[in-house]
Order: sequence, then structure tokens, then C-alpha cells
Amino acid sequence: MTMGDGERRSSDGLPLAGVRVVDHTDGEGTETTARLLADLGADTVRVEPLEGARSRAGEFYDQVHNVNKRSVTIDLGAGRDRERFLRLVASADILVTSFRPGELPRGLDAEDLADRFPELVVVSVTPYGRSGPYRDWAATEATHLALGGVLSRSGLSGRDPLLPPGTIATESVAAQATWSALVAYHHRLTSGVGDLVDCSVFEGTVQGVDPGYGIGGTASGGVPGWNGPRGRPDARHLYPVFACRDGWVRLCILSGRQWHGMFRWLGEPEELADPRLHVLSERFRATHLIFPAIERLLAGLTRAEAMSAGDEFGVPTAGVASPTEVLQNPQFRARRVFAEVELPSGARASMPDGMVEIDGRRAGLRTPAPALGAHTADVLDALPALAAPESVRPVVAPARPLTGLRVLDLGVIVVGAETGRLFADLGADVIKVENGAYPDGGRQSSSGAVLSAGFAYGHRSKRSLGLNLRSPRGRELFLDLARRSDVVLSNFKPGTMDSLGLGVAALLEVNPRLVVAESSAFGPTGPWSRRMGYGPLVRAAAGLSTLWRYPGESEADRTSFSDTTTIYPDHVGARIGAAAVLAKLIQRIRTDTGGSVAVAQAEVILGHLGSRLARESVEPGGLVAGATRDGVLDGLHPCAGDDEWCVVSLRSDEDWVRLADVLGVPAHEPRFADHDGRVRHRAALDALVTAWTTQRGPRECMETMQGAGVPAAMMQRLAELRLDPHLIARGFFHTLSHPLVGSDIPCEGGPALFRHVADPDPTPAPLQAEHTEEILHEVLGLSRERIADLVADGTVEILAPDDRLPAAVDPTALHPTATAPA
Repeated sequence: MTMGDGERRSSDGLPLAGVRVVDHTDGEGTETTARLLADLGADTVRVEPLEGARSRAGEFYDQVHNVNKRSVTIDLGAGRDRERFLRLVASADILVTSFRPGELPRGLDAEDLADRFPELVVVSVTPYGRSGPYRDWAATEATHLALGGVLSRSGLSGRDPLLPPGTIATESVAAQATWSALVAYHHRLTSGVGDLVDCSVFEGTVQGVDPGYGIGGTASGGVPGWNGPRGRPDARHLYPVFACRDGWVRLCILSGRQWHGMFRWLGEPEELADPRLHVLSERFRATHLIFPAIERLLAGLTRAEAMSAGDEFGVPTAGVASPTEVLQNPQFRARRVFAEVELPSGARASMPDGMVEIDGRRAGLRTPAPALGAHTADVLDALPALAAPESVRPVVAPARPLTGLRVLDLGVIVVGAETGRLFADLGADVIKVENGAYPDGGRQSSSGAVLSAGFAYGHRSKRSLGLNLRSPRGRELFLDLARRSDVVLSNFKPGTMDSLGLGVAALLEVNPRLVVAESSAFGPTGPWSRRMGYGPLVRAAAGLSTLWRYPGESEADRTSFSDTTTIYPDHVGARIGAAAVLAKLIQRIRTDTGGSVAVAQAEVILGHLGSRLARESVEPGGLVAGATRDGVLDGLHPCAGDDEWCVVSLRSDEDWVRLADVLGVPAHEPRFADHDGRVRHRAALDALVTAWTTQRGPRECMETMQGAGVPAAMMQRLAELRLDPHLIARGFFHTLSHPLVGSDIPCEGGPALFRHVADPDPTPAPLQAEHTEEILHEVLGLSRERIADLVADGTVEILAPDDRLPAAVDPTALHPTATAPA
């Protein structure tokens, strides 16, 4: 697709068509929230000062984050323009703002506007939220990664921690803010009352990138991240990378079936024939035997040949791609993932064309990012007069706005679990449909427990239905449930639902009001659509693994790949999918028809790398590990103590002056006077800061620098988050109880702080088939005799009374990656 000036696609048919969003944000990734709403069809009006938003200084950033918007310029210091701004806000359904309390003129703060316009949904996206001891602190992507627990797990054992690449924190939080906005807007449509939605980038980072208090990947064995080792364990054996003729490939050999395929691919060598190797933990202990054999096998193959053979033998395999290769990837080209856009400078850049498909249509670029103030007259001159403010703010008891919705959840592992969990937390009746013959990998436990703490996180507040979808009677029961439901969620390999006779067309035929959502690794179409996809393979194919390495190290060194312990993008992919589903449900209120949603995890990563990939398409070779983040210089400095660190970011010359004052050095030092000088003399600058930080503990470093206005953050470990004073003050953590988990465990609360949306009140995650009889009787009206007949012929499963309360498990069991393989 090629896009220049003017409209190329219409918003007609998109779920948020007719919804007006006012985007009053500027920088730190906050424009992405409004961009996601615009992609879903909203009429999004960007408000900028007369001189333009600060983010316009970065052409690639601006052009990626502000497509599908209109631009108006307003001087909020002028009386006439202030009145026009209020008229614009009065015309909106959703306002997205990034300004903190006290930054705007009186009467224009988020809280003021929420009070004045009680039907408006005001979404405030700020670094630390609108309350709490960190409220006014300075922040950058790097400080959020450090304070939010991501940095503590990034990097290799025995080495310094490693800042992840790009802006995955702020981009992930934008997806959470979008979900939160639509939750509040859906509630407004059913209750008539708007909301003030307080989104904290810090809290969203804790929840949405690599949450230690949520469900983890299969290799975690169900042990929650907060109970992992204190340091960075050597986890490269989990998703190993091997050299081949033209680069690197990554393998995922997790299940016994996958190991059997690998064994056959290796030629069934006698030294690897031990049946104990079908067990994951035994294979980890035998990597000294297995890995050399795989290395010899792959050394003579190209990446394409290795992936083809992996498909043949059932071994999930992906080539590790460079950013330049990503732009030419045959799967992404076949799906038209990238659109070519003419930039104001005249260059033509390739940028990701949206992250979700709605009813088979990519919800992506319709119009280029607007010129400054291009729509001021068109938008502002058409606004109606401003009505008098409401004299009384409505009093509404907080509620869970998705109560009454029924969701059939076939999702597995992380992204599947998390999508359904988001709906369950907000009141939906989420029915996990599963079968003992094909158990959810998320139920896997390193301790052998019936239910792990990780599963308890990901499936809280759901019910479990044991159903055999491969039997004709099971299929008919599922269709009967679909007739009485609102949403169906799945994340099987594309084609699986169709093979079961439960594809989108079949489900919409029995219930045209249904919203059917599918998530996959590489999308439902294209030459890679049927490939087995795991997060580590998706990261490799999307170029992220290449960037998540220690900067300056040889491309021939496989030991530098450092994205093994992360489960990104599973949790953010779930939020993208959930937001799109909720947008379709909002559309259904108006149209009384449902439809479909499809999300590809690879395309979520590409979307998050959007401005960097756009630059790479124009200036090839510039996107490398350790690349500077859009004019911000991030330093990682050791502090007093054992493996303690503090991130210090310099965004501007003013930040340097403040830092110099803290360090007690002359601010006029010529080497550090401007950004280019600081980059050239990076080693000397780092040494200067490190000499100061090593004399102090990480919290003292952070608080002293923040007191001077310097963006800084200690590297906080997951277990330490529970003691963080800001999270405590904002009530971030709740307690999750489960009779099968030996003690109460801390868990995250809701996605944001709302005025009128109640916090989650989770019920325990189910055992497999725990609610089968209850669901079949309550929803389908089946008699006990009929249910017994279905159990007898294997159509459904029930939980035997003796299986309901097996021995409780200890959530503090040893993390499986804490011990390096033999």
C-alpha cells in the first residue's frame, strides 16, 4: 500500500466510527493511545499549541504515532481559544490527555473537565498517575523499565543488566490505556455516566510488559515471576539460538511431542534415545548432549531450510532476523503489514499498517499524520455553542461494566489466558472451554501440582467447562453455547477452528451478534500462517531478538541474545485483542451485529518498533542494539550493594544542568554541554555519574536525583514491588486467595484507577472441568440425566468429587530457571 496526501481508506464499518476522541497529549508515547482509537475508526482530533507539539521534532515518531488524526492548534492562554477548546471537549466522547495536575490553566485539568462534562470519558495517561509520592517525578522509557521490574530480568547471568530495546514499556501501556478507555466508554453507553480514568505508565509497565504477578510462559512451570531468583538466571537453554549457514535460528522444544520431532530430525541418535528426555526438566539437564547434536545438524542449513525442516518435524523454529530483513519478510509482505508513506521531508518510508484486523480488514492507516493545524477551521468553526456546566455531578456506585456478557474462552498459555482474564475481572462470565486430552500448557506445573500460582493468576474469576470439541455432539454443544454468548476467544494455530467446524463463518451463522476473536503468532493468512508460534520465535522473526543484545558485540556471538526470560508481547497482545473485541461490542450496541477480530503477535511487535522501522527503511543499518532513544541518553550505573543499579536519563541540556548540580561538577563543562557532546564523550560522562552512584544505595540515588528534577530510577526487583511506596499509596496490589494455593498471593488490581468502574474482586481459578455440570444446566438447561449421558460417551468431562480439593501447592516453590542446566 502506498499513501501520500489525502484520504486512502474510510472509517466506515470500523467499530468506533462516529465516536469522537480529542487527543491532548504530547510525547512519552502517549500519542499511541489516541492512535489506537483512531485505527479502530474514531474521529480523532489532535490538539496542539500554536508552535506545535514537542513530539513533532521527531519526523518518524510523529508520522507513525499520529496517522488517522486531524490537527487543530489552540492557544490555551487566550480567552477565545480556551472557550473553543472547551467546546471541542464538549463535543467529544473520549478525551485523552497526558498533562499532569497543575500543568494546564485552571479549569482545563483532567479532573476539572471530568467534573464539568459528566458524560465524557477522560483518560489521563501520565508517568506515575495523578496521585502518590512519585506523582511529579520525571520519567523516561528507561526509568519505567528499571522501576517497573523489567530491567532486573533483562540481560545475562553474571553480566550487567541490559535495557530492552525500543519503547516497549510506553507502547504497551498505550494498549492498556486504550482498553481502559473503552471499558469506561462501554460503561457510559450502558449507564449514561462518563469517567475519569487515571492511567500510570509505571503501573502499566508492571502489568503489561513482563508482569511478575501474572501468568507466565510454559517454561516457567507455573511459578510466578516474583518468586524467581534475585539475579538474572542463565535461561538461554529455554529457547536456544543456534548458528546456521546464513545467520541464526531459534528453537522451542517444550513438549514431549516437540522433542520427539527433534529426535527424529536428528536421525534418532542412540545417545539421545533415553525416554526420560521426553520430560522438559530432564532435557534441561542434558543440554550438554543435546545442543552439540543440534549445532552439527543446523550448521549446514540456511535459516529458510531450518524453518522448513522444523515445520516438517513439528519443531517450532524461526530465523533470527535483522531489522532490514524484517522489512522484506515474505510473511509480512504477503499480509501487507507495511505501508509506504511519503514524509513531509519528501522521503518515502515503510511503516507498520496497524496491529489488528476487524472483519477481515486491516484497521490501519487511512490518512497520513496531519500537518500542524491543518483542520483548525474545519473542526473548530463547526462546533456548537458551549452549554452551561452541569450543576450537580451524578453519584454512581462503582460497577463492573462487563457484567452480563458471556465469553467462551478457548485461549491457552499466556495471551489466551490473559485476554479472557481481562473480561472476567470486569464482570463478564468467562467460560474456559478445555479438554483433558489436549490440556492447556498453562496448567503445566514444575511441582506437579493440580493448579499452580501462575495459572491462578491467568484464569481467576473464570469457570471451566470440560468439552470434547472433536466429537460431533461436543461441536453441537459449543454451537448451542455460542448462540447464547457474546464473545468467543481462541489462539490456536490458524485453521484449527475451521477444522473443528467452528470457524468465524460457522459461529456467526448461528449467532450474528457474536464477536469472534482469534490471536496467532503471524496472522491468519500468508505463507507462515500455519507455523507454530511462541513468543521467543515471534521476537526472533520480528527483529526484536537481534536488538535485545549487548551493544557493540559481535554478530557472530550467539551468547549475547538476551530476550529469553521475557514473555513480551503476550500480555500486550492480549490487551490489543481485548480492546478490539470491546470496540466491536460497542459497535454492536448501535448495529446489533457482531463480527471478527484477528491479532498477530508479530505485528504487535512491529507496531511497537514502528518509528524505528520507518527510519530503518529510509536509513538502512542504523537500527542496532543499544541505539539511542530519540535524543534521550540513558545511563545504567552501579550503586552501593550487591547487583544494585540506577538508571539516569538525560533528555535535554536542562537535565544535564540539574545532574551537574547533583554531582557537584561544573555545568559548563564543554564536553557535556549538548546532546551530541554527551554522546561523543559517553564513557567520560558514565564514569562521572558512576563515581557518585557507587557511594550510595539505589533508592537514595533515585530520590536525590528526582528531587533535583533528573529522570532516575532504581532497578527494582519483582519482589520489591510489593514494598514500593507509590504502588502501596495507589492501592496497586490486591490479594488473591485460592484453596489450592498454600497461601494468599499478591496480584495486580485493575488496569487503571476509575471513578465509576469497580476494582476486580476475583474468584478462584477453576480446576479442569470444575463447572461443567453447572454451566450445562444453567446456560443450556440440560438435565442431570442428559449430562450424565454426555459424560458417559466422552462428549463432556466433569470433575469428580474426590478431585475437588487436592493438596495445596506452595507458591514459593523453586523457580525452574534458578538452576543452570548440567
